[in-house]
Amino acid sequence: MTSSRATLIQVAQRAGVSLASTSRALHGTGASPAMVERVRAAATELGYSPDAIGRSLRLKKTFQVAFAVADIGNPVYVEMMTAIHEVLAPHGYRVVVMTTGDTTTSTAELVRSLSSGFVDAMILSPLRTDDALVEEIRQASVPVVVIGRTLADRGIDSVSTDSAGGIGEAVRHLLGLGRRRLTFLNGPLDTTPGEARQRGFDVATRTDGFTGERADAVVAADFTVAAGLAATRALLDAADGDARPDAIVAANDLLAIGAVRAVRERGLAVPQDVAVTGMDDTEIGRVFQPSLTSVSLGSTERGRAAAQLVVDLVDGDAQPGRHMAVGPRLVVRESTDPAAGDGVSAGTPDDGTGGGHR
Repeated sequence: MTSSRATLIQVAQRAGVSLASTSRALHGTGASPAMVERVRAAATELGYSPDAIGRSLRLKKTFQVAFAVADIGNPVYVEMMTAIHEVLAPHGYRVVVMTTGDTTTSTAELVRSLSSGFVDAMILSPLRTDDALVEEIRQASVPVVVIGRTLADRGIDSVSTDSAGGIGEAVRHLLGLGRRRLTFLNGPLDTTPGEARQRGFDVATRTDGFTGERADAVVAADFTVAAGLAATRALLDAADGDARPDAIVAANDLLAIGAVRAVRERGLAVPQDVAVTGMDDTEIGRVFQPSLTSVSLGSTERGRAAAQLVVDLVDGDAQPGRHMAVGPRLVVRESTDPAAGDGVSAGTPDDGTGGGHR
């Protein structure tokens, strides 16, 4: 007995459970693993295909959650998206990936478009923010959770990390290896990550504990491999011998990869001549040669946390204004220590005091 026209009632009868239990099991909400397996087996046997449109109309939900970022190709966002899907899928929600553009105006327009009802909620990781955008988020027609800034005081759920503190960990690691001439390779300073990470470098290198000879910074045009390559080429062309940095602290892994390539183009070795650190601990950084020493900002953990906040909001189990923090963690690899192999974690685990930075 197999038919694409099988009904939910028939599935319930075949599984020998109530209609309500069948619905919960198929949608992954409030059913035991045994119940889910039993009901799904009956649905498969009958060839049952749920009426998604009818369900959406009946429950007044789309069962879609938007994940909006500036660059959908950035490996950090890919890891976040995977984690978000893992949390939302068992609750019956699909993830719709969208791009915000790189301005606060374009991001605000996207937030306003939520009033058309194409999703039930949004997880937003904006590259740039201002008061006008924050107000748009606060007044959005559906729940919005922000990854990157602490906005609990504005009544907005948010997930943040202490990237400024993470840069400090990278600086201390390099100083401990005997590096003395440090250059910070940052992305645009008018962005949330650019501002926070520059601040972290400044704090780490302008204290009595700084044992280096020199610390300076260069700003790349973007947070990409190509921008890191171009900025590091210009840096090395302008500095020879003792003026050349013996360590580069990059604001993310993509910039760090560009820096490594530029260093090698000049006939220099990484890390022997120039040590390089990244940030985000992405998969591409882990498999790159040499593998990148990087500060993990818990992309997967932040994605999971944001998704759980969304679930609570759309289910009506919480009020907006909550904040979750994920702490940084330095992972040492070959780009600073040839003997590091697959990576050695350093630093302390997240204690929930992430400091509110992206």
